Amino acid sequence: MIQITLPDGSVKDFQSGSTPMDVAISISEGFARNVISALFNNKTVETTTPLTENGTLTLFTFNDVEGKKTFWHSSAHVLAQAITSFYPNVKLTIGPAIENGYYYDVDLGDNVISDKDFNDIEQKMLELARGKYEFKMREVSKEDALNFYKSQNNQYKVELIENLTDGEITFCDHSDFTDLCRGGHIPNTGLIKAVKVMSVAGAYWRGDEKNNQLTRVYGISFPKQKMLIEYLELLEEAKKRDHRKLGKELELFAFSAKVGQGLPLWLPKGAALRDRLEQFLKKAQKKAGYEMVMTPHIGQKELYVTSGHYEKYGEDSFQPIRTPKDGEEFFLKPMNCPHHCEIYNNKPYSYKELPKRFAEFGTVYRYEQSGELHGLTRVRGFTQDDAHIFCTPDQLDKEFKDVIDLVLYVFKSLGFEDFTAQVSLRDKENKEKYIGSDENWEKAENAILNATKEKGLNYVVEYGEAAFYGPKLDFMVKDALGRSWQLGTIQVDYNLPERFDLNYKGADNQLHRPVMIHRAPFGSMERFIAVLLEHTGGKFPLWLIPEQVIILPISEKYQKYAENVLHLVENSEIRALVDDRNEKTGRKIRDAELNKIPFMLIVGEQEEKDGTVSVRKQGEGDLGAFTVNEFISFLNKEINSTLEQF
Repeated sequence: MIQITLPDGSVKDFQSGSTPMDVAISISEGFARNVISALFNNKTVETTTPLTENGTLTLFTFNDVEGKKTFWHSSAHVLAQAITSFYPNVKLTIGPAIENGYYYDVDLGDNVISDKDFNDIEQKMLELARGKYEFKMREVSKEDALNFYKSQNNQYKVELIENLTDGEITFCDHSDFTDLCRGGHIPNTGLIKAVKVMSVAGAYWRGDEKNNQLTRVYGISFPKQKMLIEYLELLEEAKKRDHRKLGKELELFAFSAKVGQGLPLWLPKGAALRDRLEQFLKKAQKKAGYEMVMTPHIGQKELYVTSGHYEKYGEDSFQPIRTPKDGEEFFLKPMNCPHHCEIYNNKPYSYKELPKRFAEFGTVYRYEQSGELHGLTRVRGFTQDDAHIFCTPDQLDKEFKDVIDLVLYVFKSLGFEDFTAQVSLRDKENKEKYIGSDENWEKAENAILNATKEKGLNYVVEYGEAAFYGPKLDFMVKDALGRSWQLGTIQVDYNLPERFDLNYKGADNQLHRPVMIHRAPFGSMERFIAVLLEHTGGKFPLWLIPEQVIILPISEKYQKYAENVLHLVENSEIRALVDDRNEKTGRKIRDAELNKIPFMLIVGEQEEKDGTVSVRKQGEGDLGAFTVNEFISFLNKEINSTLEQF
């Protein structure tokens, strides 16, 4: 007998050789019908894998992230099989699951796949799925695996296998199709009820531009047709909310080929929006005891060698800036923290002067590959709402919790209410990609876990997602369409204070190392604004929106009265403008609605006579007549209701 421990802590006895599906059936046959994958002792296994030792078992359905991953990875095999049926000489490479669906990279030789072929591929996939073919894993010797793919002239699979050793090479078979695969599949193809080929793109083998260019076929699949329909409807809504589309329509930002890829230009309305966000956070930071600092956009190479950023980001950074002086090199800064360490080092501190909280809206630069750039969410130059807190170990717990409060204040004020905290820790196995001692990492990780628990946050733990210098608490926010975004981060760092030899004089009159907290509630201004645009569909919170009010005179006879109203509302710090175009009022209202201006003030003969305005709310219609002072009072109450107090 073997003992199987389930996620709820319960332990059950099973015959040796029982499978995860046997365990699922013992729980509930209804539950078992929905189980599609399993994790045994932290290793992905098939639902048919015999279990021969004691261990911990987690069973997944399509509703789980791991379940979707398995479902989509299995679907990638079916996609590859369908492609092979149309292009027998195709060379298959890799086909992983991704956040939404999967892709398969293939070498088609002289052939081309276009959107005209999508329907045929989909129908073939469904035909194969209906066969209910089981996914069967088998171990293969390195020699046999190499011979198999050499016989197919598939240099890509050969290259993958050459980096493996006997005992770690497995093939997956279903129907008459075989693929090199590590495992993790649904029980059979019949679970796949709906498929969609989404797009094709070019991709270099192993992401290296020096290698062959392949065809990447993207797809998605579901266990129910209804799920696919809902997903496609969601995509259509996402297109309407695409921040690149809205940014152009609302005249917030632009890109220029002459300026360079991934380097956004902020237009007047966008710059004003950014400024309001900055002022909003600066006001809260001032109350929380932060001091604003400013640092240059470049730094000497030695600065980033000391911090470890050169080793981490050297290849992803822009090339060195060389000066007339021999051997002198500068880099565009990839992070602000090394500069802030040097600000701390500018003078000696006593424990009585800590914590020190230095904040900066600092622009940093990373040379992202052109194929990875995407609007404002992936750029080469971006501004972080960065701050670094230098404190004593005794102060760490309170400071960390205070930063959590600041992040939550930002989220609430901007309408982000659905989020999960992710505690990102070191990879337990692969520690060489991190800097610092095990002792420091253990202290930092415990500090984050304790603060997160005490704040009562809904959180998950992810190993291998820590920054190279320390663990972090990331906030995973769901937008209005249910998509998850990483916004806001807090990190505990014992390592940079050591690398920069930071210290303070303690009560014992001896020098001690401060602890460093990195934090950025927005993350980056560019990414945050992109997510906010898509979350709100361009209808920003009233306190933030570029234009809160538009005044619409029904003819030029009432232009002067409209200007008087404008003057009065602007004196109350309300952002407004007059639409003085020679257009019909109906057209002006439609344009104001499209531009998502929250309030329209219509003025004509009656309004001028009574000293009033006819108020119309975007998306809701007429609210009636107000005096100007009544409207100002009404609007200020509306603004205050959308802005949290800190």
